[in-house]
Amino acid sequence: MEEKAQWYVIHTYSGYENKVKVNLEKAIENRNLEHVLEEIEVPMEEVVERKNGKEKIVLKKKFPGYVLVKMVMTEDSWYIVRNTRGVTGFVGAKSNDPVPLTDEEVRSMGISEAPVKIDLEIGESVRIITAPFKDFPATIVGINEEKRKIKVEVEMFGRATPAELDFNQIEKIY
Repeated sequence: MEEKAQWYVIHTYSGYENKVKVNLEKAIENRNLEHVLEEIEVPMEEVVERKNGKEKIVLKKKFPGYVLVKMVMTEDSWYIVRNTRGVTGFVGAKSNDPVPLTDEEVRSMGISEAPVKIDLEIGESVRIITAPFKDFPATIVGINEEKRKIKVEVEMFGRATPAELDFNQIEKIY
């Protein structure tokens, strides 16, 4: 079974966050590890600064000294991250055993998940992969990419029953 990528926090030298991101991206590309190291984020926020009586909006790092990495924890991915210039280690119980962020922590940090790429059209058949309609076939009647929702009709008891699902709750029937 393929492991799911999770978010981890890595500690960096202060001021090296963007360099670490660029170096990691190059290392991932050079070693063809895009499948285990999916995303690297240096969370930023807009802050109003006042200087000489004028207000100016600037971007500041939300967590100076930290970079967020979405990855499948393997020996290769751990090694690449741990040995990237500017990285001092993973945040967690022990540097050798990093602890992934919980879904709640990810949400509270404002990390936006990359949009799920969908290859679906209205009228296509899909199978629902989560309860309460698990394994039921359904027909797509609407797609809302912004909200990452899909409207389907599920055939039950001889009639179509509407349902709204997240993109990750269905799979295409080929």
